[in-house]
Amino acid sequence: MSISQMKKSLTAKIVQEKIYNLLKQGKRLDGRSPTDMRPINIVTGLVEKADGSALASMGGTKILVGIKAEIGSPYSDRPREGSFTVNAELLPLASISFEPGPPDERGVELARVVDRSIRESKCIDLEKLCLVEGEKAYILFVDVYVLDYDGNYYDPSTIAVLAALATARIPKYEVLDGKVEKTGEYFNLQLQSLPFTTTFGIIKEKFLVDPQLEEESALDVSIIIGMDEKDNVISIQKNSPGLIPENMLEQMIDVASEKCKYTRQKFCEALNVKI
Repeated sequence: MSISQMKKSLTAKIVQEKIYNLLKQGKRLDGRSPTDMRPINIVTGLVEKADGSALASMGGTKILVGIKAEIGSPYSDRPREGSFTVNAELLPLASISFEPGPPDERGVELARVVDRSIRESKCIDLEKLCLVEGEKAYILFVDVYVLDYDGNYYDPSTIAVLAALATARIPKYEVLDGKVEKTGEYFNLQLQSLPFTTTFGIIKEKFLVDPQLEEESALDVSIIIGMDEKDNVISIQKNSPGLIPENMLEQMIDVASEKCKYTRQKFCEALNVKI
């Protein structure tokens, strides 16, 4: 190990010990309690050329989402359904740890977490996106961009995607004489569920919610838990190696239930929607 690596390792241990000692006192570096989230802010309709867009932030982490609808062929095993695909980019301007080029494994994982939450909760009624069974259907392209990164991009990404979906105006098409043509009208997606995620960090036998950047670098384990409005666990993603005791996982699921309800309330207030 080089001297620089030794210094980096020693610094990480010092930071972790500081965070751990604060957690034992029920405190954190930024003054929050272990289960406090950072403030949530949501703005919609920012991207003029998108069919739906939203900017969501939690603390210093900012996520922009754009949605574009196109007409394509449904999957052969789901001929009566439209589809959606989620892509995520960690823009280099957001953090010195993000590199230019195609999405790396972190971007792929972020897209997977968001996709699973939307898909498993049946948030979108995909059958309503079918125009001609087995032939023509709406395809929604959901693009997630991490604009500023100060830890935990999972939760605000899910918020931004749902905000963009909830406020999207999708161009309406109809089939005339075997041809698919635009009508000049628009329709809304009418979401069936509002699934949100809660990101946890674990240091030794303590856990915290919504880690900011300095905390994130000191974690032993990180896990994201997704829940719908019926309190169902719809997704669990452990994005770092390490063991999680069963009793701790049960505690985190209870906390996730509470935090997802809080996020859902803030979301509905910001967008003036009900679910």
